[in-house]
Amino acid sequence: MSDDLRSLYQETILDHGKRPRNFGALRGATHHARGHNPLCGDRLSLHLRVDDDRVAEARFEGAGCAISTASASLMTEALRGKSVHEARELFDGLHALLTGEGEPAEDLGKLSVFSGVRSYPLRVKCATLAWHTLVAALDGEEEATTED
Repeated sequence: MSDDLRSLYQETILDHGKRPRNFGALRGATHHARGHNPLCGDRLSLHLRVDDDRVAEARFEGAGCAISTASASLMTEALRGKSVHEARELFDGLHALLTGEGEPAEDLGKLSVFSGVRSYPLRVKCATLAWHTLVAALDGEEEATTED
């Protein structure tokens, strides 16, 4: 990882980890799921309001490490205005970036800062917790775990 990317990674993760965006309950949520990473204890609840097949609003609550919190924060920002299909494509692209399985999305925007997590396999689950919870919420499931 280049020094520039490492610096961006650290700055972005720390910023979103300390000051998460879209943190809190969401009145009028149409989709909801709870996520848990049993390896480290991170937990979150994801709330979505989907209107006309688009994510109108996304918020989360919970407690976790800086990577888990930053991932949830950045995810909720990235989802706004996306179709459900585009949200699933974001999951697929980020998952591929973090695990090396499949092709990463060409333009993940700010989410590309998580490319450094791939070097730390135990932290991949921290970064993907919110995303697995997103898929569960979209699928109408109440629970998600990183152990699936």
